[in-house]
Amino acid sequence: MSAFDRGLSAADAGTGRYTAPDWDDAVDPRAGDEERVVESALRPNSLADFIGQPKVARQLDLVLEGAKRRGRPPDHVLLSGPPGLGKTSLALIIGSELGTGVKITSGPAIERSGDLAAMLSNLAPGDVLFIDEIHRIARPAEELLYMAMEDFRVDVVVGKGPGATAIPLEINPFTLVGATTRAGLLTGPLRDRFGFVGQMEFYETADLQKVLARSAGLLGVELTADGSAEIAGRSRGTPRIANRLLRRVRDFAEVKADGRVTLEVARAALTLYDVDDLGLDRLDRSVLDALVTKFGGGPVGVSTLAVAVGEEPHTVEEVCEPFLVRAGLLARTPRGRVATEAAFRHLGHAVPRGGVPLSGGTGDAPSDGSSAATLFDA
Repeated sequence: MSAFDRGLSAADAGTGRYTAPDWDDAVDPRAGDEERVVESALRPNSLADFIGQPKVARQLDLVLEGAKRRGRPPDHVLLSGPPGLGKTSLALIIGSELGTGVKITSGPAIERSGDLAAMLSNLAPGDVLFIDEIHRIARPAEELLYMAMEDFRVDVVVGKGPGATAIPLEINPFTLVGATTRAGLLTGPLRDRFGFVGQMEFYETADLQKVLARSAGLLGVELTADGSAEIAGRSRGTPRIANRLLRRVRDFAEVKADGRVTLEVARAALTLYDVDDLGLDRLDRSVLDALVTKFGGGPVGVSTLAVAVGEEPHTVEEVCEPFLVRAGLLARTPRGRVATEAAFRHLGHAVPRGGVPLSGGTGDAPSDGSSAATLFDA
């Protein structure tokens, strides 16, 4: 059985995919293997049912309609953006709109060019090949992909050394849909071969309420308007988080209330799950609290900050920081991480006299979060 000839949930759980963390993180935008099984039941089946991303949806609709009228596969599609915004859903919708099959794999699962050649040779005419986290594909496989995307042909090398022979292998015309959370890591030659690039944006609260209303209908949950607004406001602009919180609030409503998700029930449930009114969870608040109370607001390196909260540096950097920066609660500077005035106010602490020390600009710190000039990591 090939890497993509399994069910959706199994394919999504392939090598290199994200595995759920040991802690109970209600607002992590990534999904573990088990959660993807639940997500598959909530995914829309057409662009008409897809909520949010209006610009990408309109542009993609034109691309697909034009291809159907010409009777040819559409241009290759690249979808980029943070996790949880619907890239996999759009890939499946593309196959549904075209009436073709969708084969699913992930970049880390393609370790050799031969793996990719086998996948491509098994595609039926017009099929959609979806590669998640495409920026992590192995370089030999990526170079093989160039020819496949342009000429629908791959060269299979037989033998080794001076006697090696490249045998050209024709493959059926297909559409590649690549998804990435880090578009900057894509090589130029690969990025240039995509005819359509869609940048996914975080959702507005109103769009998240529409997502919640649709999911509540599918789950059989009675969701009031104010309850929906409360959940949407704490979902970090991410549909995956909104659906996850809805399921947890549903459980609370069924056990502790009459089953209806109202404003009061939603607030009580989210308080129980440590999700505050901004969408911060226990780990987010721990990071901010350590930064404010133990280090005076910073600057401090991410390694020291991680030790202070008892987590790994990559967890703080990849799970907490993106939203804290976007929410204006934390700033990355060349000298380290700094809490903003909004962070002090959110935690109920007085803002230091003279303001918060953001000296050194707001550029990104080194990837390991430390620097010889960092105040507490020196």
